[in-house]
Amino acid sequence: MKSFRYEAPRTVEEAVALLAKGNGDARVLAGGTDLIVQMRTGVRHLRLIVDVKRIPETLRLEFDGTVLRLGAAVPCAAIREHRELRRIFPGFLEAAELIGSEQIQGRASVGGNVCNASPAADTVPALIALGAECVIAGPERTRSVPVEAFATGPGETVLQTGELLVELRIPAPPTGSGDAYLRFTPRTEMDIAVVGAGVCVTLDGEGRCTAARVALGAVAPTAIRVPAAEEALVGTDLGTEALELAAEEARAAARPIDDLRAPAWYRRHLAGVLTRRSLAIARDRAMRRA
Repeated sequence: MKSFRYEAPRTVEEAVALLAKGNGDARVLAGGTDLIVQMRTGVRHLRLIVDVKRIPETLRLEFDGTVLRLGAAVPCAAIREHRELRRIFPGFLEAAELIGSEQIQGRASVGGNVCNASPAADTVPALIALGAECVIAGPERTRSVPVEAFATGPGETVLQTGELLVELRIPAPPTGSGDAYLRFTPRTEMDIAVVGAGVCVTLDGEGRCTAARVALGAVAPTAIRVPAAEEALVGTDLGTEALELAAEEARAAARPIDDLRAPAWYRRHLAGVLTRRSLAIARDRAMRRA
């Protein structure tokens, strides 16, 4: 690892100013579970590391009953221990708990998982399913971007020079809603998703679906939302036929590649299987909350 400068600002404004002066050779350190590995292996050569763990806004973990404000540097372990969040956002917590081992959970953040922009990131499909937004601070302004639009390709995001992901804002699902996240890996722990599926559905008083969001990971250069699958669900009672139709749309939307971890045909198959299974879980959760 080459030498670099380390800064630990205490305000968003200070962090933005440092990143702007870095001219592309600066990166944010939240948990560091991805960044440090990339630097040690020579994937990244940086002149400046900006540690944001002393900035109050990046450590915010607040839920007012309507919106969860999750700072970009909040470790996954803190989310996992929040009982109310587990009740309101069970699918999101399922995804967050899959980031690394017990030790990694104490450092890794959801914000870092999003900014790393891996197509296989576990939290991203779960966040897309909930309609989450990224709050970004920069030299000129603060802006919000839907999570599904944040990554532009493997390892690449909409962040411009000097910009910083400050927090994620996740709206609480309406009454009668349920979310879920499932992934497939060759091993049970500490592996990268071959395919991941995040979903959220809302049921009315008669058990019919009034809204749905379906997102897939590891089947395209970025996590994708599947509007055709959502349309197949709305107006139905989320029975076997509707879930299978949504699964077919998920398979059709998948654009995977062949690699060492799985062939494309298998990823397409898994996209359908995981979509159907996660929707069944979300439906049952929604019925309990109706």
